[in-house]
Amino acid sequence: MRALITGAGGFVGRHLEAHLVRCGDSVTSVDREHDVTDLASVVALFESTHPEVIYHLAALTHVGDSWTNPVEFTRVNVLGTKNVLDAARTAAPQAIVIFISSSEVYGVVPEADLPVQETYRTAPANPYSSSKLEAEHFVMEAHRNFEQHTVIARPFNHVGPGQSPQFVVPAIARRLFEARDAGRDEIAVGDLSTRRDITDVRDVVRAYRLLATYASSGEVYNVASGHDTALSDVVDWLRNAIAPSISLVTDSSLLRPSEVPVMRGSFAKIHDATGWEPEIALETSLHDVVEEIRLEERTA
Repeated sequence: MRALITGAGGFVGRHLEAHLVRCGDSVTSVDREHDVTDLASVVALFESTHPEVIYHLAALTHVGDSWTNPVEFTRVNVLGTKNVLDAARTAAPQAIVIFISSSEVYGVVPEADLPVQETYRTAPANPYSSSKLEAEHFVMEAHRNFEQHTVIARPFNHVGPGQSPQFVVPAIARRLFEARDAGRDEIAVGDLSTRRDITDVRDVVRAYRLLATYASSGEVYNVASGHDTALSDVVDWLRNAIAPSISLVTDSSLLRPSEVPVMRGSFAKIHDATGWEPEIALETSLHDVVEEIRLEERTA
């Protein structure tokens, strides 16, 4: 397939590009050199590359940052998605657009209603998830009104090597390494009581390509592990692997204004459509994150 990835320079984009290449696809990867909020630039890109599948990953994704800059999140995540859809309709009308949304659109879900299925109501709890849900509406309208080939993926939390230290697993791992090396006996952490559905990024990108190949147009698919894990257990694993003697101290500045206490998704729909299921254990994901940081330290 001729594939095009927007936001290819990000954590997931780099893993997706590598996976598509291994699968034999012809891949065009773009990042900030093509601003998705510039419609003319996106149209010109699609006209020159003739993609058969467009993986739209370009977005602002840090939930915490969305509270301080909600307008920019709307501009990039909503307008950018609309531009990709409009450009595809003009310059690549046969292409399927895989829009990467987020499980955050479900908001706070009572534990009795877990695991969440795609038919569950949406109730965003932060500006990031609000922008993703608004973008989803444009994707659905493109399918209904213009018969564009579209698929919405709602990934749950994912981790793996290469993730930005803005996110919790690499952030805490790096704080542990820094404290150990500096001889400190504690690190600051946020709320560790939450429970999350966590999948390895390498499983996630495998799901995206399978959706491009087998999914039904106009549908929404969760990409989830089907299990929830306490963040405190993740941090304990990291601490035992890096610096077991270091204590954890809650820092109020690391707490979010609104937090989803527990989340777990169903992957039954994507499994039925594509055969996908997660293969990489969480312990392997965490191990690979730690080993990547160790390698950086050795080569610094």
